[in-house]
Amino acid sequence: MSNKDYGRLAIGIITMWSVFSIWASAAHIFRQSSAAPPIALGLSVLVPVLAFWIWFKSSAGFREFALSLDSQALTIVQSWRFAGFAFVALYVYGILPGIFANPAGWGDIFIGLTAPWVALKLTQPEHQGAFITWNLLGMLDLVTAVTLGTTSRLISVGGLAADAMTVLPLSVVPTFLVPLFFIMHIIVIAQARRWARGTARRTQHVPVTAA
Repeated sequence: MSNKDYGRLAIGIITMWSVFSIWASAAHIFRQSSAAPPIALGLSVLVPVLAFWIWFKSSAGFREFALSLDSQALTIVQSWRFAGFAFVALYVYGILPGIFANPAGWGDIFIGLTAPWVALKLTQPEHQGAFITWNLLGMLDLVTAVTLGTTSRLISVGGLAADAMTVLPLSVVPTFLVPLFFIMHIIVIAQARRWARGTARRTQHVPVTAA
């Protein structure tokens, strides 16, 4: 398969994934009572990332397609995470527990605000270390949010749980956006690890002219 074919396939998978996330949320598949562990929600986060990783590691063609994607564009997409301010607002209104909403919300706000600058300034070989570090922080933010969201009822016994994250519209965040953003971090880190210090970020084809 060519990169173009993989591109069409990836768009199709992402589209179907988003539709499934909305449909399953509307059908209350991810909804859990406060007494039960959010198994379905946890699987909806882990399975896409694991499936991507297995495909990425086992298929040379897909791996090359993923590594050919524009690292600046993938980084700028992370600016959507500024919407994490909604978690903080929902905590203020007593809808989400602070133990989840504050770390998840402020972490997303930081990543979202800095994403455009990182995309413009750090996606080049001389800033490889800083770029990878920023992406690792972005991944840590997502892991922290999922961990606290699924364990808040255990950490704060008798307190407010993050049950609102299991129903629409918030359920789209952990079941679609979180794993998608995490996968983007994986891709750009893999790209950055291939950068050779002092060379151009993308291979440029320089035409040969006759002297």
